[in-house]
Amino acid sequence: MDDQNGSRPTKAELAYALVREQILRGELEPGSVIQQGPLARELGISTTPLREAMRRLMSDGLVELDAHRDARVSTLNAEEARDLLEMRRSLDPLAAGLAAERRTREDLDRIRRTAAELEPLLTDPRVDELATHRRFHSSIYGASHNELLTKTLDGLWDRVDRYRRLALESERSLRDLDRTHTEHLALVEAVAAGDAETAAMVMRHHIDASLGARAASHLLSESDERVGEASGRVNGLGKRGKQPGGRPEEAQHAR
Repeated sequence: MDDQNGSRPTKAELAYALVREQILRGELEPGSVIQQGPLARELGISTTPLREAMRRLMSDGLVELDAHRDARVSTLNAEEARDLLEMRRSLDPLAAGLAAERRTREDLDRIRRTAAELEPLLTDPRVDELATHRRFHSSIYGASHNELLTKTLDGLWDRVDRYRRLALESERSLRDLDRTHTEHLALVEAVAAGDAETAAMVMRHHIDASLGARAASHLLSESDERVGEASGRVNGLGKRGKQPGGRPEEAQHAR
């Protein structure tokens, strides 16, 4: 496949694209070790371009490399999920508002076409079902005609995809599915009407109830529970192991 400049992609670029897709699809699970030798043979390349691809994936936050250059798929964590959500709460509404102000006829055609292709996301969705939602949101981003904003949101979408899959491990209610569908329709209507304020408001509500928000809430709750359990253990040890004078109980009895 040729790139946009008409030149063929390098082996490192091909390796980057293939491994990245495996990570985003969940084929390489968070925390799993990437066996670079077998993977290089599978891709039909040497380990040198694969290591270059790994360094690029590390800069994307998708891979971790240790001191021995072993590669591991980055784990999902509450802090990143929260950070991504905070950025999207600001940037997605901005893109929707700008899209309402700047959209062209071609933009509207694409937005309506991608909205018609949307598939409800249930537990363990297919890749093409996830892709319909990305195409719809990308059509909104593109209609903003702000290239830097569009590229930033596309990059955030890549990183949020793994958290969406986590949220989809829990079954979604019909109410959730209906709400999402209603918000998509309202976005289309607001952008088509040139109503920037409404478009931004609808998008903000959409992000607040998104799969990324559900994943962040779940991970933060788990993190709080772990902290609480650890604190309880420490406090319990302190109560059992110390007397007011600061001496361990066993020492007091031994005297």
